[in-house]
Amino acid sequence: MDWEMPIWHSKSAAPCMKTASWMRLRHRVIGWPIKQSRPRVSTLPHPSAPERPDPFLGPLRALLPHYGLVGRAEPVRHTVSENTTYKVIDADGAALLVLRVHRAGYHTADEIRSELGWVEALDDAGVVETARPVRRVDGELLSRIDGGTAWHYVSAFRFLEGEEPKVGSHLADRFHDLGAMTARLHGHAKSWQRPKGFVRKRWDFDAMFGARALWGDWRAAALDDKGRAVLEQLQAALDHRLADYGDGPDRFGLIHGDLRLANLLDDGTRLAVIDFDDCGFGWFAYDFAAAISFHEDDPAIPALQAAWLDGYRTVAPFEAEAEAMLPTMIMARRLLLTAWLASRAGNDTDAEHGNGFAQGTVTLAERYLAGV
Repeated sequence: MDWEMPIWHSKSAAPCMKTASWMRLRHRVIGWPIKQSRPRVSTLPHPSAPERPDPFLGPLRALLPHYGLVGRAEPVRHTVSENTTYKVIDADGAALLVLRVHRAGYHTADEIRSELGWVEALDDAGVVETARPVRRVDGELLSRIDGGTAWHYVSAFRFLEGEEPKVGSHLADRFHDLGAMTARLHGHAKSWQRPKGFVRKRWDFDAMFGARALWGDWRAAALDDKGRAVLEQLQAALDHRLADYGDGPDRFGLIHGDLRLANLLDDGTRLAVIDFDDCGFGWFAYDFAAAISFHEDDPAIPALQAAWLDGYRTVAPFEAEAEAMLPTMIMARRLLLTAWLASRAGNDTDAEHGNGFAQGTVTLAERYLAGV
């Protein structure tokens, strides 16, 4: 099979978009993350089953005074994903802030505080437009609530207006902006004096696919023997390429890790980035791969990649060796998402992206391996 995948070649490709295949965009005034899970196993109740009470609503209502909110403020569930997010509204329906209930057992309190500390530093420095963490009235960044079956950390954020960037030719312009924004993030990460006790996960090969795979094992996905064999070859190729590329400070450091459309807010005048929940230490080039999550085979990707690179290079160099690694970063991200889908179920995007995702990864892997 010839390697004709549109992602990583032709910078001159027209920025056409498939109106359905790129993303079924919804209006999102909060824009908190929606990640994915396998469609074949669902934790969602049957449509005819009675709706289960939300175990977080009562504890969140009790938290509101700790954020200076008294009176008729009410948390309203917004997304269910890796975390669960709530928009806190007043009696007129105006949004006051966003509460994020963290998945139990994933990030430690120190890891979450480190994430929020970086976001505060970025906001203080004016590096990017983002949703600043909101501290409690006692100055704390984190709260903790009893969710019935487990304790959960809760963090709060300033509300931002905006929508996910919309499908259309202008998306290349937004990817130019995203490239410049990513370069600023990387520049800040390289120069920032991290506070004592700063700790975030390290997204190297072992964390993705090794013994300590943080998002589970892609082998749990719905694959036949042939597909599984192809992905075994892909994993071996990724291991080899990433080891050769190395993790020197010029190419590996603190990154956002999830700069996809669902984590961008466009209000028509500016592009904002939210949800640093996956930030950690990884390859800088990986941030582009994350930006095209779930849409790696869309024919618009070459134009978006070219726009992203052009935007990045208006702020900082993006070396040719790093550009040459983009196909590998994209396939690493794709295989990682396949593992994520296989290990989590029941969130808001099952119907949108789950069906056939693992087999799509096999097809992409075959094309990638033919070009290695």
